[in-house]
Amino acid sequence: MNINATLINLYRVCPRECWLHANGIRMEHTSEVVADGKLLHETSYTDRSKKYSELSIEASFGSNSLYGKIDFYDAKRKIIHETKRSDKVEDAHIWQVKFYLWLLQLNGIEGAKGVIDYPIFRQTEEVFLSESDIKTLKRFVNEIYELLQSDQCPTVINAKICKSCSYYELCYVNE
Repeated sequence: MNINATLINLYRVCPRECWLHANGIRMEHTSEVVADGKLLHETSYTDRSKKYSELSIEASFGSNSLYGKIDFYDAKRKIIHETKRSDKVEDAHIWQVKFYLWLLQLNGIEGAKGVIDYPIFRQTEEVFLSESDIKTLKRFVNEIYELLQSDQCPTVINAKICKSCSYYELCYVNE
């Protein structure tokens, strides 16, 4: 099974959104928040695309294929840059970057670090990978694998973040 960085991020926010996304039900095209995030990514740090490259990276873990597409990778300094619109789901952003760091490590690139850029707030968050994080990522991959094997969509989480989610109308259609 293919497990990518997006699924790690979505799983940390909402297992239901992760399951829907993995099963081809995509609602991002209906979201102004997603469109705003894409615009921010394209217009912030415009010099970065000249200096650093986007990096697609994959590895195997058990019977799973792991995949990530890093926004900007500074190979010389071994720094991953990930641009995010808001820090509302910062935990999910951090685990997404830790997943990228793990993929680099699985490909023999040691000592890399991540930086999450929040251009609207003019803030950055450094991210490092520990042995404990790797154990947690392995657990997440196994949990996502189990989640995606299910024919049942997980229940709605009823969290504050739901109101700004692109799946909101789908999840709360009967409310």
